[in-house]
Amino acid sequence: MNRAGLLVAAPRSGSGKTTLTLGLMRALSRRGVAVAGAKCGPDYIDPAFHAVACGRTSVNLDSWAMPKTLLRALAAEVAHDADLVICEGLMGLFDGVSAEAGSTGSSADIAALCGWPVLLVLDVSGQSTTAAAIAKGMMSFDARIKIAGVILNRVGSERHRRLASEAIRHLGLPVLGSLPRNEKVTLPERHLGLVQAGETKGLDRVLDSLADFVAAHVDIDAVKSVAAYEGRMETVHEAPEDDAGVPIAIPPPGHRVALAQDEAFSFIYPHVINGWRAAGATIIPFSPLANETPPADCDCCWLPGGYPELHAARLAASRVFLEGLRDFAKARPVHGECGGYMVLGEALVDAAGVSHAMAGLLSLVTSFAQRKMHLGYRDAQLLADMALGQKGSRLKGHEFHYSTLLDPGTDEPLALVADAHGAAPKKAGTRRGNVSGSFFHAIARAD
Repeated sequence: MNRAGLLVAAPRSGSGKTTLTLGLMRALSRRGVAVAGAKCGPDYIDPAFHAVACGRTSVNLDSWAMPKTLLRALAAEVAHDADLVICEGLMGLFDGVSAEAGSTGSSADIAALCGWPVLLVLDVSGQSTTAAAIAKGMMSFDARIKIAGVILNRVGSERHRRLASEAIRHLGLPVLGSLPRNEKVTLPERHLGLVQAGETKGLDRVLDSLADFVAAHVDIDAVKSVAAYEGRMETVHEAPEDDAGVPIAIPPPGHRVALAQDEAFSFIYPHVINGWRAAGATIIPFSPLANETPPADCDCCWLPGGYPELHAARLAASRVFLEGLRDFAKARPVHGECGGYMVLGEALVDAAGVSHAMAGLLSLVTSFAQRKMHLGYRDAQLLADMALGQKGSRLKGHEFHYSTLLDPGTDEPLALVADAHGAAPKKAGTRRGNVSGSFFHAIARAD
């Protein structure tokens, strides 16, 4: 197996990681390089763009939520048959939670675990030579990783480029490209990040434009040459061989799983679905927005997160879907994550303050009119047997939404949930009969 790769990282969010990552992926793919994508941390949206740019499924790699065995297996799986893996970092290179090295959830953990050199993106707007001081600090901060090159972003002029580049090269660090300021090279965004890949009009054209932009200002061959597998780093040699099989992060909730899948329900990790299939489950997609019901021959229904708040009126009017979901839940388990949880409740209040009746299978009421960001890792211990697992099982995942719980309802709690910062566990989520849900997105079983 070829494990050659690189990790695109930066000192902070908003530095241009996604633009560079997608541009490199598409530019290299157009040159006949078999590129595979990966994303550090919990992110549903970026990997979908990677998949279109590369023509193959991207994977999430999370050192806090995933056991090392799962991380290594996923890294091996994504690298299989690829010439090069390009992994997009999250936030700043070293940003994560307080934990032992290798388990912080940072991009640096993934670079060290997988032995991938770091391609550092520096937004040099408002500075020039000082960029070298930032690069020097990042080079020396963590001995586990190697910064192999720098891409300057938002360069204002040739003199600006020269000042920053010369200072960085004095460190012995190559500058492999300089991207000029260009407000036209952007992707549309909404409150949880980029507008989803499937909703972005003319996405292939957009990706080709990004590739043209990057190829015009970055030495693509030099970037390819710095990608490597550094065997001296963490114990990647313990990674499973290619024939070890698809890793199973979470046991499948049934043998035939009805999976809601459309613009309102799309946030489910590929590694979770692939693991379900590897364990023998069959996934049957259906569309609530198309007023479809969970197929009757399924033994479980899963409503993932997404953007139901943007489609609340349409969902409330989808009476065939709602009635079919209620009938399904009479004898078979139904579980909702985040947006799916909101749809299982009594009502969802949209951004305009209009209340829309939902399935009523749980008694909560949620509101998007009173926006408040909820963000962070979660460690959940189940309080009863349900679709996610047996009572007492522990799952790691995250929460990211802007919805407010107007009324928690009267149903039994689903789990005891703690964050990654030592706060006391709290009861979260709800369950009633065969129905369960929470704002928690499951990533993997805890060891």
